[in-house]
Amino acid sequence: MKSIKVFAPASIANMGCGFDIMGMAMDAVGDVISMEIEDGIGLEIDNRSGVELPAELERNVMTPAVMALLAAYGKPMKVKIIVESKIRPGSGIGSSAASSVAAVFALNELLGRPFEPMRLVEFAMEGEKLTSGGVPHADNIAPALLGGVILVRGYDPLDIVNLPVPKKFFCSLVHPEIVVNTRMAREIMPKEIPLRDAVVQWGNVGGLVAGLTFGDVELVGRSMRDVVAEPFRKRFIPGFDILKEKVISAGALALNISGSGPALFALSSSEEVANRVAQIMKEHFAMMGKDSDTYVGSVSNFGARIM
Repeated sequence: MKSIKVFAPASIANMGCGFDIMGMAMDAVGDVISMEIEDGIGLEIDNRSGVELPAELERNVMTPAVMALLAAYGKPMKVKIIVESKIRPGSGIGSSAASSVAAVFALNELLGRPFEPMRLVEFAMEGEKLTSGGVPHADNIAPALLGGVILVRGYDPLDIVNLPVPKKFFCSLVHPEIVVNTRMAREIMPKEIPLRDAVVQWGNVGGLVAGLTFGDVELVGRSMRDVVAEPFRKRFIPGFDILKEKVISAGALALNISGSGPALFALSSSEEVANRVAQIMKEHFAMMGKDSDTYVGSVSNFGARIM
């Protein structure tokens, strides 16, 4: 195989309390790329998505991801990538992760699958370094590649756990016309947190994992409380606290910031509630003078795949 077309889904990182260690795949939107390889040396990226991307190769997240894979493969290749559809950067739904994952997944397929999924996660994390100030993390990468809900138990060595996805588990996602710089969103975070906040966060992470494992969506909702990142990052979201009250009153289990924002997601135990919540989200940002895109669907068990 010398050419391929692949899709890598959007992803929701942190899931409230799971800062840098939890994420889930959302199939409603994602990246589509085509890739060709041939003997030689070089990388070419042709952006036809209509979304503005860095013109310089070294600033595109796919470049370090592809180079990491080729270095491990041990044989140079000439790689051409056509970006056909792209999640907008700064959206908070794993734009850089989808690009990095799509690139390494496609290249691995074209080379005959020399690497297992865990190695692909490591290669794709090299791309994430560009947008996170040099801090590699897998909470967007792993779900975009593997699908479903994931827990990153540790980074040294990388240890990823796939968690069960409850049957009644619907997500409403809103992406308002706001740009939040990932690096800036990380810089406003405190370098140390009080022990009492750490204990609350640990308990919520444990409750979230238990709720997913036992299919207890009510426990999932109670556990998705973030006392570490949300208090600082919600300043980027106009009327965040008001919107949270609205969607909880409408029947949502929880409302949280997706990754560093500005996207927000709410979880519900029925599709009817999820649709109602999505409409509330859209109306909220319209009142704030912001256009927005909304998506409703179940959490995807599928990650990157050939189209």
